[in-house]
Amino acid sequence: MIRILKAAALTACPLALLALSSLPAASWDFNPFGWGSPATRRSPAEPRDRTGPTPRPPAQVEITGAITAGGDVDDTVRFIAGMQPSAASPLAPLTSDESWRAHARFFDRAFGELDRSQLTKARAWAKTHLRNNRPTMYYMFSGPDFLYADAFFPEATTYIMAGLEPVGQIPDLARIARGSLGPSLATVSHSMHSVLSFSFFITHNMRNQLSAGRLNGTIPILYVFLARSGKTVKEVSLVNLDADGNERPETPGAKSGAHGVKILFAGADGKERTLYYFSTNLADDGLPTSGFLKFCEKLGPADSLLKSASYLMHRPAFSRIRDFLLTHSASILQDDSGIPLAAFDRQKWQLQPFGRYLGPVDVFPQNYQPKLSELFARGNPSPIDFGVGYRWRPHESNLLLAIHRGPNTAGASPTP
Repeated sequence: MIRILKAAALTACPLALLALSSLPAASWDFNPFGWGSPATRRSPAEPRDRTGPTPRPPAQVEITGAITAGGDVDDTVRFIAGMQPSAASPLAPLTSDESWRAHARFFDRAFGELDRSQLTKARAWAKTHLRNNRPTMYYMFSGPDFLYADAFFPEATTYIMAGLEPVGQIPDLARIARGSLGPSLATVSHSMHSVLSFSFFITHNMRNQLSAGRLNGTIPILYVFLARSGKTVKEVSLVNLDADGNERPETPGAKSGAHGVKILFAGADGKERTLYYFSTNLADDGLPTSGFLKFCEKLGPADSLLKSASYLMHRPAFSRIRDFLLTHSASILQDDSGIPLAAFDRQKWQLQPFGRYLGPVDVFPQNYQPKLSELFARGNPSPIDFGVGYRWRPHESNLLLAIHRGPNTAGASPTP
């Protein structure tokens, strides 16, 4: 995930998904401070172990049927995700439209391949190597990447995710004008196309897409990921935080450094869980007044996930979030773009490498870590057969599992 980064509010976006298709090479924009014209680079080459082309999203969805008011929130979630709502839902008749069916077929095939080649392997790896997880997990610089939060930490009961991507509005399909629903669904599928095709969102493009249409922000993408992960959404509300980290209902014009969405959902086990996504500045100049770290502290210690994080915590401007995670995490699972190895006190942390450390991609050459290379060289790391982070090809990715040796070691446990 390579991005345009704003000097006053840098953040990273989500997702490290295995490339699914034989798409033509795409370019990304990278400009670390937003000055001048962004440099253009080519995407990594497609993996050689492709199984066939992944469909592109429907170019334009033309659903023109009427939508009546009412219906369960989970029906809206499933409809946006291309899954059948309940038979009694006012959305059910619209699923007979061929254009919605094309929308559904695109997600069926894309997520089917993603699950086969990526998520099933990540879940199996987590079951073997991550144990005794904490109820809370932190996923900073995540954007709407619930897929990997769930794959690595399925037993968590509270997920706290954060990035700069806008929250948006809670979708109310009954309020979308006739003829506008189709284009809105098309915006959702197109905003996800790069992440389903490569290993990252192109953040600049995604932020533009997430601000357009009636299904805007990260909420529709979270809906798709929740539904496609087998979750049932129970309740959705907009929230914000005061300076002391207290959660409040969102109100028009509310002043807050952290605006978010709170989603109550259940998995196959029926246990109710909570997902928070906050749009907030995680740089040092944004955290003191946002209340975000105080909110997190009330729910920790936690297990933390970091990946495709643009090496932001290698920079002095992100020392607060780095130090918070080191202080309040029972375990940290990350690729090399997360917390630099030098920040881990070996007296406090047990470190276990997995996969291969090949160094950063060429956009980030200054973030090569010789000590991390030495750790992987002498640590005899177990291989990982799925892609994570910028090195998204299988057998080229790296993970580091850090377990706190102190009183918070009831988090994840490495394999003996």
